[in-house]
Amino acid sequence: MQYHSTRDKSISVSSAEAIKTGLSAEGGLFVPESFPSVSLDEIKNLASKSYNERAYFVLSKFLSDFTEEELKKCIDSAYTKEKFETESIAPVYKLNDTTYFLELWHGPTCAFKDMALQILPHLLTTSMKKTNEDKEIVILVATSGDTGKAALEGFKDVAGTRIIVFYPDNGVSEIQKLQMVTQEGNNVSVAAVKGNFDDAQSGVKKIFTDTDYKNLLDRNQFKLSSANSINWGRLVPQIVYYFSSYAELVKNNEIEIGDKINVVVPTGNFGNILAAYYAKKMGLPIAKFICASNENNVLTDFIKTGIYNKNRDFHTTISPSMDILISSNLERFLYDLTGCDDKLVSEWMKELNTNGSYEVSADVKAKMQEMFTAGCCDDAETMATIKKCASEYDYVIDTHTAVAKSVYDKYVAQTGDTTKTIIASTASPFKFNQSVLIALEDHNAVVGKDEFTLLKELSEKSNMQIPKSLYELKDKSVVFDLVCDKDEMQQIVSDFLMVE
Repeated sequence: MQYHSTRDKSISVSSAEAIKTGLSAEGGLFVPESFPSVSLDEIKNLASKSYNERAYFVLSKFLSDFTEEELKKCIDSAYTKEKFETESIAPVYKLNDTTYFLELWHGPTCAFKDMALQILPHLLTTSMKKTNEDKEIVILVATSGDTGKAALEGFKDVAGTRIIVFYPDNGVSEIQKLQMVTQEGNNVSVAAVKGNFDDAQSGVKKIFTDTDYKNLLDRNQFKLSSANSINWGRLVPQIVYYFSSYAELVKNNEIEIGDKINVVVPTGNFGNILAAYYAKKMGLPIAKFICASNENNVLTDFIKTGIYNKNRDFHTTISPSMDILISSNLERFLYDLTGCDDKLVSEWMKELNTNGSYEVSADVKAKMQEMFTAGCCDDAETMATIKKCASEYDYVIDTHTAVAKSVYDKYVAQTGDTTKTIIASTASPFKFNQSVLIALEDHNAVVGKDEFTLLKELSEKSNMQIPKSLYELKDKSVVFDLVCDKDEMQQIVSDFLMVE
């Protein structure tokens, strides 16, 4: 299986090279040359398999230059009961006869990013060996909250790598910030960026496409790569859990093999829902994709109108990991919908960079709307959904999952569609304890209380156990307290690497 760039399909590299490099030299994203076909019998077979076996089934179809031994070693190193506190790794929770939550937050940092970032370091170090890479890999990450800690934890003290994470100052929850600034490891660094996530993401992309700077790093024996979902090694493991969730529904006699399901994803950078779309391309029976946004509803408007316009107010919400106006993985989706038209995709991305907007063709819009629908909600609706879900089902969800549930409820009310539906539950409610407690009670529930008191109170209120990794933060010291402007990010990298 070879990989092409969304902006120059003449580029062709192996999966190991795509994972090692992260981003193509001209700024395009790597995509597989084709999508393997999976039969219903093969999907039915997955019902009796473990998560790791399901992962091997999917990943082996894309990472064909990895040996069976290499790939199984990566998978078994990433997905363990010790790390995920459950043998099923990504359990499916039945809310009612039509609605199921795919719990993707049982990993060490309590967010769905663990599903990919626990395996990415193993995929990357294996890729380095396979491509005879003798330089030290420098991972650059822009995060809206969860990717940062998950990447730091995954790459901590991994030989041959260094990692630098940039997060928006005042744009993440207090727990998310604590997770990052207390990170231990000899090869890690963290800095806050004045501005929002898009500022941090744009700064990272600028570094990646600066030829002179990459030459400087090359002379100093460093090579840039990424742990954001622009890296194929981040995206491909996410395809696995959609196959796994469907197999779980078959296993538990909730559906018959071949029955179509809907998938709802709280969406910011478009990677998580893109993985579901790729699963459908492979043969997973998915009827409708429901793209859920918060008040930063650029994707909602795009899916409804075909016009992507980031020229709008940026909202800081209680679902901060979705506070994004530039959805990088949408580029991969457009490349697929246009029949791999790299020139057209390049033109749209240039328009986005220059004017902040672009409009797709009527044909592309029609293809998209045939499969996708979209909705959004504000913070008040998010809060109301958390409270309603707890009172009706005794099940507590976080602010991002609540966005998905709110949008899904509105979709069902508008359409009457009762197709069985998987909702991607992307974070533990404990990561956003203040907002969740306010939703369950009121603002007085959090006044004058620190994060760790709130964790205890939410545990009592929800009858859920506090994740060990969060409660242990109270005993950790702050290691990083660095704030920079976006035009200073390159200097931050140079200082960390000690290059001039």
